Amino acid sequence: MIVAGEASGDKHGASLAKALKRLNPQIKYQMFGSGGEEMRAAGVETLVDARDVGIIGVLEIARAMGKLYRAYRTLISAARSKRPSAIVLIDWPDFNMRLAKRLHSEGFKVIYYISPQVWAWRKYRIRALRRDIDQMLVILPFEEEFYKRAGLEVRFVGHPLAEAVRTTVSREDFCRGHGLDPARPIMALMPGSRHKEIYYHLPVMLDAANRLRLWSCGLRNQSAESRVSNQQSAIRNPQFVIPLASTVRPEDVAAAIGEAQRATNNQGETDRLSVTVVEGETYNVLGHSEFAVVASGTATVEAALAGTPMIIIYRGSDLNWRLIRPLIHLDTFGMVNLIAGRRVVPELMQRDATGEKIAAEVSAVLSDPARLGRMKQDLQRVREVLAAGGGSAADRAARSLMEAIEER
Repeated sequence: MIVAGEASGDKHGASLAKALKRLNPQIKYQMFGSGGEEMRAAGVETLVDARDVGIIGVLEIARAMGKLYRAYRTLISAARSKRPSAIVLIDWPDFNMRLAKRLHSEGFKVIYYISPQVWAWRKYRIRALRRDIDQMLVILPFEEEFYKRAGLEVRFVGHPLAEAVRTTVSREDFCRGHGLDPARPIMALMPGSRHKEIYYHLPVMLDAANRLRLWSCGLRNQSAESRVSNQQSAIRNPQFVIPLASTVRPEDVAAAIGEAQRATNNQGETDRLSVTVVEGETYNVLGHSEFAVVASGTATVEAALAGTPMIIIYRGSDLNWRLIRPLIHLDTFGMVNLIAGRRVVPELMQRDATGEKIAAEVSAVLSDPARLGRMKQDLQRVREVLAAGGGSAADRAARSLMEAIEER
């Protein structure tokens, strides 16, 4: 049984399912649980669709409690009836840790793949992990020592994206396939994989994109607050592309783009913001982008592995921010910066994540060749850390899983 609740978990679950089949092609696997399109394509029966349960924010979770509880009961019932050899939980800690508590108490073997970030916030959860998890399979080098000190059985398997993030088509073919101009720079906008992330992140990203478009074309005087009056040439008429996560409904993204375009028309511009939405080609988008604006999360790691300079943003409800911020023990949020051990890419959090500030930060980086060069070097070092050990993280995770099943 494999349980994932968001786009990144769906991707990792699918890779694990494929690796299990490669490792033991003679075995006929029955795999089921929670996931999305990629896990279904890999042969996993998804009794719960990740698009329906990928929810963030205290209020949003409270409103969706009925839906989450039905998903919980569905998976509990399926585990009891199918009796899986092992249960693999992928990230999604607020849901998966509750599932682990129940199923481990009923005697199931529980493996956690892609660790909850208890080393960053809500460290008290380590007690529940020690009680309910048989083995942690972690993807960041420092996590192995952290869990060993806490008394858990743990194995570092490497980052599953280290082998996966690569382009599959040339820039010319990619641009031709999506109506883009290969001679113009591409800027990726990555708002996240959940409905609420689209709601909070995409409008400010689109506002920033429109400002960058206007600044680059000289269509509007820049405000003194933006502090980028001498940086118009750094943008060079960019093209904006959104790589659509598998758990995001295209109509939600289309609605946000339409709203941004209407706002542009209301401002009396002769043309309007143009944004290209690309499905199923996240790594091609990143690989061919000169820069990215990325919502805090797994996508920052994908951008780093693609070598794409970026800024990281995060927005949520003010109530959610006030409730969660005191629980975070770190002064930086982006996964790339946490892996590097220092802030190598800019972060704009909550009220600082406005269209104007995002556009100004992008302009500041792109107009400073030395800063941009340092960022690229730092991202290369992050990639080297994530690729430690070489080979496939999914293959190593699959071997650990089969060893745990054989021991049982």
